[in-house]
Amino acid sequence: MGLLEQCEAVFGSPDLYRVLGVRREASPQEIRRGYHRASLRVHPDRAEPDVKEEATRRFQILGKAYAVLSDAEQRAVYDEQGTVDEEGEALSGERDWREYWRLLFKKITVKDIEDFEKSYKDSEEELADIKAAYVDFEGDMDRIMESVLCADYTDEPRIRKIIEKAIDSGEVPSYQCFVKESKQKTIARKRRAEKEAREAEKTKDELGLGGEDDLKALIQSRNKDRKKEMDDFLAQLEAKYGNNAKKGGKKTAAKKGKK
Repeated sequence: MGLLEQCEAVFGSPDLYRVLGVRREASPQEIRRGYHRASLRVHPDRAEPDVKEEATRRFQILGKAYAVLSDAEQRAVYDEQGTVDEEGEALSGERDWREYWRLLFKKITVKDIEDFEKSYKDSEEELADIKAAYVDFEGDMDRIMESVLCADYTDEPRIRKIIEKAIDSGEVPSYQCFVKESKQKTIARKRRAEKEAREAEKTKDELGLGGEDDLKALIQSRNKDRKKEMDDFLAQLEAKYGNNAKKGGKKTAAKKGKK
């Protein structure tokens, strides 16, 4: 069974972009982040014993999909012809996909996150990300706030002002979803965010967390839904850092997976 058939069987689509959750127009950085985010969910090291075999299979297929789309020549062929070179170096032979993954993504610490947040907020990069999120999600503030890196509900007034300024200057279109958002929706979003913040603090206090290794402990202590959310957040940051501290790409593309 070829790669596209494997994707169809396991992920329900032969489209490599859809499998990684990115757009066809995605930059190399966005594709890398999409791969990281998708692979975190099925990484064999994180899987329960009864689903480890299936997780391993999915993990291997994701690695192959990324290997194709991360290679400029292979991606061009796939985009033009809708086929992949099954005999090519990326897909032929027995590759250790776990080792391949480890070489691509370094682990980060709490200090890394804090340092990144300080440099990211109010930067040109954040400004571009906010505008991109606004356009991508057509003014839906729920999705914008979920999408922008390091943003919590206390950042919403600042983010709204950035968007309003961009609308006034004609940089982005005016979406009714944003301009006419109801007060009830705004209040509901704030309440959800405050509840999540309280839950996070409660978990942290209960576990007595404080050091760099505590990030891993916090992830492991949460239920599956909360763990997934934290994994997704770390995926965004790890993809931005990379082994060589490369920056680029938007969290928005990974979030929405629009084609």
